[in-house]
Amino acid sequence: MLEVVETLFLRYGAWSWWVLGLVLLALELVMPGFILVWFGAAAVLVGVLALAVNWSVQTLALVWAALSIVLLVVGRRWFLGDGRRSAEPLLNDRAGRLVGRVFTLAEPLGENGGNLRIDDGVWRITGPQLPAGSRVVVRGADGTTLVVAPAD
Repeated sequence: MLEVVETLFLRYGAWSWWVLGLVLLALELVMPGFILVWFGAAAVLVGVLALAVNWSVQTLALVWAALSIVLLVVGRRWFLGDGRRSAEPLLNDRAGRLVGRVFTLAEPLGENGGNLRIDDGVWRITGPQLPAGSRVVVRGADGTTLVVAPAD
């Protein structure tokens, strides 16, 4: 099998690397994971290099392997960031963004919980029994249910 691949690369030269690169880039579309794109880009770059130099297939394969690893490490670090904290850490945590806010109950809060209208939605709430009109503060969240307490 290895001989067949080597024969194809010897027969078609730099074009083999271009085809390998395009196949890997196409596979990235089918199997997304942001990995194959770097191997495909490295193959295309080796194809460009193969047009300029007359190296053996084995040497070009080693260059491709090394370039793939370099592009993978540098590319993922570049696109995934350096791990800095977001300026809005609760951006996608709707319940977390409500902690500490004070609301007025439109309906009583019973022992089985109740509902609280917040902005454009209705949230399920739990806490001590309180009559309608009581002011409550959100203390936390249990899944999609807000935990409230009487506001001071």
